[in-house]
Amino acid sequence: MKIAILGAMREEIEPILEHFGEYSEEKYARNSFYTTKYAGHDIVLAYSKIGKVASAMSATILFERYKADILLFTGVAGALDESLKIGDIIIASKCVQHDAELEAFGHPLGFIPESDHYTLTDPVLNSLAKKVAAELDLELLEGIIASGDQFIAGNEKKMWIKQQFAAAACEMEGASVGQVCAFYAKPFFLLRAISDTASGDAGVLFDEFLKSSAKISAQFLIKMIEKI
Repeated sequence: MKIAILGAMREEIEPILEHFGEYSEEKYARNSFYTTKYAGHDIVLAYSKIGKVASAMSATILFERYKADILLFTGVAGALDESLKIGDIIIASKCVQHDAELEAFGHPLGFIPESDHYTLTDPVLNSLAKKVAAELDLELLEGIIASGDQFIAGNEKKMWIKQQFAAAACEMEGASVGQVCAFYAKPFFLLRAISDTASGDAGVLFDEFLKSSAKISAQFLIKMIEKI
């Protein structure tokens, strides 16, 4: 099986590369793609860069150029649910694009024509994640993750996304990558560690906790790969 691992930023994939130790790098489409073998699998790893366009392009390359069978997305997110704390980990049951708006045509918020309103993640991979969390004695939350080309750093927008989509966390890439996976009919797994509260101090918290939260997410993902 060829497993694709994607993160949005260098900080989100560097702990995984460090763990693998040996890998090859290919420059393609103004990005770097890393290949290696681990736990009996062929691995291809990349950071997409921030935002829905870049992440969708990277996911497409992982399927078209590197022939990935599944895609695991790791990284950080802002908390919408008040029960989530910095460092907590959450997997997406499904994801949605909170900045998609075609209400003038009678479509609900977040709906993209000829695609699903909410993109479902893979239940088998989600079940595996829960088993890994139980073995590690970690609390793993599951909920809706909302994506948009905005860094959410205000209570008004935070509450709007939470109320409109029943979302537990928000970030800038998951739903676009999920849409690509759905088009290719490939299993998709979305894991996030909470780096900030998506409120007024989100920018400060994000800078402070990005690396530590990304490392938590990466370490968990490595444990999952060992059991796939």
